[in-house]
Amino acid sequence: MSSKLRRLLSVNVNQILKRKYHKNEFVRVVEVGPRDGLQNEPTNVPTEVKIEFINKLSETGLETVEVTSFVSSKWVPQMGDNSEVYTGIKKKGNINYPVLVPNAQGLEAAVKCGVKEIAVFTSASEGFSKKNTNCSIQESLRRIEAVVREAKKHNLRVRGYVSCIVGCPYDGAVHPSSVTKVTEALLNLGCYEVSLGDTIGVGTKQAIQNVLKDILDVATADKLAIHCHDTYGQALPNICTALEYGVRVVDSSVAGLGGCPYAKGATGNVATEDLVYMLHGMGMETGVDLRMLIEAGRYICGHIKKQPASKVNNALYSKYGLE
Repeated sequence: MSSKLRRLLSVNVNQILKRKYHKNEFVRVVEVGPRDGLQNEPTNVPTEVKIEFINKLSETGLETVEVTSFVSSKWVPQMGDNSEVYTGIKKKGNINYPVLVPNAQGLEAAVKCGVKEIAVFTSASEGFSKKNTNCSIQESLRRIEAVVREAKKHNLRVRGYVSCIVGCPYDGAVHPSSVTKVTEALLNLGCYEVSLGDTIGVGTKQAIQNVLKDILDVATADKLAIHCHDTYGQALPNICTALEYGVRVVDSSVAGLGGCPYAKGATGNVATEDLVYMLHGMGMETGVDLRMLIEAGRYICGHIKKQPASKVNNALYSKYGLE
């Protein structure tokens, strides 16, 4: 066997091994509850409650808390107090507080508030893109390009979201190549990371594998995050699949809050409490205090009059003496 062939085989084996998770590896949890969790909530959540909710999350050890969306209150009324919420929270220097920005107007408003990181979004499905942003995928990418270009002038970090990586409520099944195409486009536009969203929660282990295998031909796992909704109870298994492929950033929402105003039937995000409990049980590190996380989940659920959609929260609430 030639030395060149041995080197090639060695590289391939190393790439495969890197896809497997090992004990004591760190997983960064991106808490999206204040934005993705509340955006579809029919009960009006007072600004001061949102601020206190985020402040509680800031005490849990989370490194990233997505605060709000700078979108028109006409389309997402729950986010109409975005400026007040962002400027009102107690920001910690070791925590990132990104906000979702749909267009140039949203970016301008965010910059005025002193935002340091934004998130932009598109879809792997044409039907969802037209319903969500009233434009095609290609048109949405052109809008994002303009937003990212302006954001870079203000030295803002930019994260990307891709919706409907497995299925769409309008178009049905989504081919992995469609996901890869928009993921690559977002990375090329300057996003430091792209979050892959199973927006309607129809993904399974095999489906997530197919998506990641295709994307990893053009991107490395350290540029990816996984964002799973739990409509069919597959969120945690799907996250484990992403971990096997080297993904080390996971989006979640405390108490399992969430849904999507443009995806009828989609339930909440995977609960942050359930995610952290699972990761710690696997010997992985998150830096998150589960007890304080449960408390934050109970706080917001108390105000929206809902029981946490988190098995861990409901099981450990009494045990931690939080009643």
